[in-house]
Amino acid sequence: MHIRAATNLDRDNVYKIHWSAFESRERELVAELAVNLLAENAVPRVISLVAENDGVVAGHVAFSPVTSRDNENFLGYILAPLAVKPDYQKCRIGSKLIESGVQQLSTMGVQIIFVYGDPEYYRRFGFRVDVADPYMPPHKLHYPFGWQGLSLKECSIGKPSVKIVCVDSLNHPELW
Repeated sequence: MHIRAATNLDRDNVYKIHWSAFESRERELVAELAVNLLAENAVPRVISLVAENDGVVAGHVAFSPVTSRDNENFLGYILAPLAVKPDYQKCRIGSKLIESGVQQLSTMGVQIIFVYGDPEYYRRFGFRVDVADPYMPPHKLHYPFGWQGLSLKECSIGKPSVKIVCVDSLNHPELW
């Protein structure tokens, strides 16, 4: 398996991965999000990775920067979306994509990574609900128990509740 940065040439593969991995009520929305993030012009940049297995692009993950109007020194990212083609699931491809992204973000000096997903799955990577508690997502959550964080370095937020701001592609209430 080979993990590499995704490019615009991967658009079709990225779309198909997410479309095939998600349920019918979510697939179109998530697949479009994944492709939109490839073209997102954010500073700092979106980290978008694909996993190739025997020449097949089998998985994709995106990490997008989040900021806070309350703290100009805050540097965080959100992991979303993550998907692996159904035929390649249970082969640790999703895990390798997450681990590779976390490693890159750690070397960039990122303080925290957020995720909005299954706590049982993301707990194995160190994500915890209590780490994300002081941070308010940009929109009301349908499943608040899924809001989690992974602290990469000590960060003083200074306020009991900090609202984060995400990139345009993620700034849609239906995604939350």
